Amino acid sequence: MRCCGPPALTRRALMFCAAGAPLLQAFQPDSIKALAFDVFGTVVDWRSTLIREGRAFGRAKGLDVDWAAFADAWRDGYGPAMNRVRTGELPWKTIDELHRLILDGLLERFAITGLDEAEKDHLNRVWHRLDPWPDAVEGLTMLKSRFVIASLSNGNVALLVNMAKHGGLPWDAVLSAELAGRYKPDREVYLKAADLLGLEPGAVMMVAAHKGDLRAAARAGLRTAFVPRPRERPNRQIDLSVDGEFDVSATDFVDLARKLGA
Repeated sequence: MRCCGPPALTRRALMFCAAGAPLLQAFQPDSIKALAFDVFGTVVDWRSTLIREGRAFGRAKGLDVDWAAFADAWRDGYGPAMNRVRTGELPWKTIDELHRLILDGLLERFAITGLDEAEKDHLNRVWHRLDPWPDAVEGLTMLKSRFVIASLSNGNVALLVNMAKHGGLPWDAVLSAELAGRYKPDREVYLKAADLLGLEPGAVMMVAAHKGDLRAAARAGLRTAFVPRPRERPNRQIDLSVDGEFDVSATDFVDLARKLGA
């Protein structure tokens, strides 16, 4: 169905028309069979975990480091590193490998020396030990009672499995961009997730705290739920506005479960 709908189009529909994309049918909650979740920042609080573990590591090693700045710099390297893979500058690498590439540069930048390989690997694997947001496990458990729930992260499968074990995340399936051999926001990642779940894209709802991820999912035909996480980057100006662009907006996962009838 192309953009030839009624005159009173929603803001979301108008955006799709402007992009020349198919106009999705009106949202019907009962059509959703599975929820796919962005993870870093949406399900887990990566920044607080990195800062806390960094400080403990620094005390043990006698390091004087601004761990909040370190955590932000590590995360800031994530997008550019993935783009090097997406553009072909680098061969395919998992997020674990990209995190290590970024970490090696940060150790030099922050003048951290004297670490052996085991200590560097332990620090790099902090991304496997990220703590969930306070509402995450409760909300996911509620949603699981009605829907299939799966991760859909750029994190590699091993990382996501270890994170789920650490945080008690009750996934039905651990899906990763790694399974598509691409990184979000590439369309193939979202379509691969729907295919692996045996569903049409429109029966899958992408849940994320990041609007770019949701917009890419919507362009691939998935439904969308926006759950802003204002504490993810408290020192950054991020668009957290709820303006009707997405099918559902919720304050947290428990609120999302209630809005979706779980």
